[in-house]
Amino acid sequence: MGGSHRRRTSASKPRWIDSDRHSGVSTTPLDGLAVVELAGLGPVPFAGMILAGMGADVTRVDRPGGHPTPDPFDGALGRGKRSIALDLKKPEAVDIVLRLVAGADVLLEGYRPGVVERLGVGPEKCLAANPDLIYGRMTGWGADGPYASMAGHDINYTGLSGALHAIGGSEQPAPPLNLVADNGGGAMYLVAGVLAALHDRERSGGVVVDASMIEGAASLMAPFYEMSANGIWEDRRDSNLLDGNAPFYTTYRTRDDKWMAVGPLEPAFYAELLNGLGLDPAGLPGQYDKGRWPDLRRILAGAFAQRTRAEWESVFDGTDACVTPVLSIAEAPEHPQNIARRVFGGPAEHRLPNPTPRFGGDDPPAPTDAPPIGADTDRILARLGYDDDRIQALRDGRVVS
Repeated sequence: MGGSHRRRTSASKPRWIDSDRHSGVSTTPLDGLAVVELAGLGPVPFAGMILAGMGADVTRVDRPGGHPTPDPFDGALGRGKRSIALDLKKPEAVDIVLRLVAGADVLLEGYRPGVVERLGVGPEKCLAANPDLIYGRMTGWGADGPYASMAGHDINYTGLSGALHAIGGSEQPAPPLNLVADNGGGAMYLVAGVLAALHDRERSGGVVVDASMIEGAASLMAPFYEMSANGIWEDRRDSNLLDGNAPFYTTYRTRDDKWMAVGPLEPAFYAELLNGLGLDPAGLPGQYDKGRWPDLRRILAGAFAQRTRAEWESVFDGTDACVTPVLSIAEAPEHPQNIARRVFGGPAEHRLPNPTPRFGGDDPPAPTDAPPIGADTDRILARLGYDDDRIQALRDGRVVS
């Protein structure tokens, strides 16, 4: 990771950084990295959550009263952060953001092109306040082009990237939740870009990291574009090896109306599948005889329908057949593998995935709960040097809340 952010010594750390955002002692690699997140929906909060899980000190700049559209994901994506509520339409609030930026390493924002510039917290102003700042900006369509200023959501970016067309049954595309453009093509590429820029900062200084969800979603599709160009991927759904058409890479209903995920692509693993099902390969179509895949699917479906999901788990657990249960959100935290790896945390009634990845084999510290909007406003302002009278004046002027 390079650690270029660590050139700030402990004596020169920004005054508004705290060390209480995690429960327990943190040993994560981004300790001391100061991140300012301009609140919004989608990939930017997700990116901030990832950085906070790696130890970064993330301060979220919220709107007083919250976003016009409440974020249903905030309980998960807001963990490990603190919140200051500022009305960025007021000059005094913009000055507070620039003070935060002056002592930060990273800023994250996900507004449409031109919005932050009009607010006075765009790249030019922020890099003037801090030439070493890594300015991470996330857009849907990119900074330019005919769609640049148009609204959109994951389904739209996924649709224009070619990914949505490839997912789902033969009748219609199936939205893959918001995993492809928002989380995978958006947040993860933004985080990768920010970390790369931090690694290069000693040499190049501050920089704008320009990530867009459509480009990230398209990038995730690179292997399928390659297969299409080589003539080994049909440009229609439910026709290929990995889109559910192959009878050995799909899901099957069990006797109790649950499901098993089946994926033994390699012949040796496929042989274990047939062995577990009690099927003689001599009487079956060949694994890669695509013309007879419908026949093979019917045979495998009939076999799986004979037992419950739990019974099939007892058959395939510990084998190389690549057969596992399809678990619901309620069931996944209770699976022995997830328990052993501590994939989830929190009370039984509110389980959430723990931060990942791990470094040195240690579990990441458990993040604090998502803060209420503006919960840390006074504390942050005080750390920026505002006295009680000035904070009250900002409250009276509805600059902060």
